[in-house]
Amino acid sequence: MDKTSPIGVFDSGLGGISVLAEIHKQLPHEDLLYIGDSIHNPYGTKSEEELLSLCLAICDELMEANVKMIVIACNTATSACVNTLRKKYPIDIVGMEPALKVAADQDPKQSIAVWATDFTLKEKKFADLMDRFKDSHTIYKVPSPQLVRLVEEDRLSDEEAVDQALEDSLARSHQADSIVLGCTHFVFYKEHLKKKLPDTISILDGNEGTAHHVRYLLEEKGLLNCEGGSIEWRNTMPEKIEQSKQLYQRMEESQ
Repeated sequence: MDKTSPIGVFDSGLGGISVLAEIHKQLPHEDLLYIGDSIHNPYGTKSEEELLSLCLAICDELMEANVKMIVIACNTATSACVNTLRKKYPIDIVGMEPALKVAADQDPKQSIAVWATDFTLKEKKFADLMDRFKDSHTIYKVPSPQLVRLVEEDRLSDEEAVDQALEDSLARSHQADSIVLGCTHFVFYKEHLKKKLPDTISILDGNEGTAHHVRYLLEEKGLLNCEGGSIEWRNTMPEKIEQSKQLYQRMEESQ
């Protein structure tokens, strides 16, 4: 492993492509290897034991590819097993968590709706995060599995279905001052959501902060690459690779 080794990025399916695009935006000379586990999607309905088994298999594959860092581009997988993965592998493991702190820091008394998977919202990791801010903020948990399904089913162009799914999550958000997109799949709806909401409502996700952290760790260890920039695509359903590339292009065009 050296500075020219790729960064490994994985997700339960296609949502992590939004993270991949942000990493490439901030670190355009890094080689990236993306693994989507679409055959086992969704992760949000699985047990912790199932998730750990799936994530270990993916990380073993990434280690065989000689990656210099692994980014868990999935809030659910991070909640389930980031600590175990960090103990097992000798490289940096970067995880995701809902950007609740970012939202809370904007205003000490605002209401915040956190959209995420059922698993993320039920896990101790999120409960601990929520405990830090619940005394000064009103926080609503909004499980939104349909938003995951529409991305995985290649239905982002189905305006009626997208609009219905967003309206359902908004109806359970209690007109919150901020909406935290606590699942990487949800970032694909960000522009659509902005059109539905007044400018006074903040829409936040953790992708930018994650990419910043990746850069920081690479700089700290002298592992920044100045010569690469390629992306290798893998998926447990190989037929999803073309859709993956299209989603990536969608993110590139929206940045």
